[in-house]
Amino acid sequence: MSATKKSRPARGSKLTAGEIVELFTRLLAANPHPTTELEYTTPFELLVSVVLSAQATDVGVNKATRKLYPVANTPAAILALGEDGLKRYINTIGLYNAKAANVIALCGKLLELHDGEVPRTREALEALPGVGRKTANVVLNTAFGEPTIAVDTHIFRVSNRTGLAPGKDVRTVEDKLVKLVPAEFAHDAHHWLILHGRYVCKARKPDCARCIVHDLCRWPEKGPSAQPCVA
Repeated sequence: MSATKKSRPARGSKLTAGEIVELFTRLLAANPHPTTELEYTTPFELLVSVVLSAQATDVGVNKATRKLYPVANTPAAILALGEDGLKRYINTIGLYNAKAANVIALCGKLLELHDGEVPRTREALEALPGVGRKTANVVLNTAFGEPTIAVDTHIFRVSNRTGLAPGKDVRTVEDKLVKLVPAEFAHDAHHWLILHGRYVCKARKPDCARCIVHDLCRWPEKGPSAQPCVA
C-alpha cells in the first residue's frame, strides 16, 4: 500500500485504517475481556436489565435486580408478580411505571410466542414490548455473541469526539462502526467504547490526561495527555 493510502482517512472516519486498528489494539491491551456492567446470569435476565437501564444507570438497575431476580427471573415468575408487584422491586429506577408495564407485556409475549425463551434474531427481539434497536443489539452481542454495536450516548460521544465514526444520529454512527471496526475487534468494540466513554471520555469532564488513545483522537478541544501513549 502506498504512503498516500496509508495516511488517507478511512471512508466515514477521520482516522486512517491503521489508526483504527491501533485504537482498538490499545483498548484490547488495556481490557482483554470487556463485558457489560449489568449483572445477569441468563439471556432473559440480561434482556430485562437492558430494558430497565434506559435513562438509568447500570448501578441503579443492578441494585434493583439483585432483589428481583432471586424472587423472579423467568417470564412466568415475573408475570405472576403482576405489574404492581414488579413495581415494588424496580421503583428506585427512573420511569419505573412505564418500564414495569413493558416488562410485564414483554414476559407475556415471550411465553406466547417463544415458549418463554429469548429469541436470537433482531426482528423477533424488536417486536417485543419495550425493545428497540439498541436493546436488541446489546442482547445479540452480549448474550449470543453477535458482532453488533449498540450505540448509546457514550459510544455516540466517543465516536464523534475521536473522529472514529462521526455522525449526526445514532444510526449513522452505528452503521459506520459496523463497517469500520476490524473483524477481530467487532465482538468487543461495543463494550470498549462504552467503558471508554463512561470512565475516560466523559461528557462534561473528559479525562484526556489518562486517555490511551489521546494521540489518535481528532477532538479539537481535547486536553493534554499526562504521558505519551505507547503504540
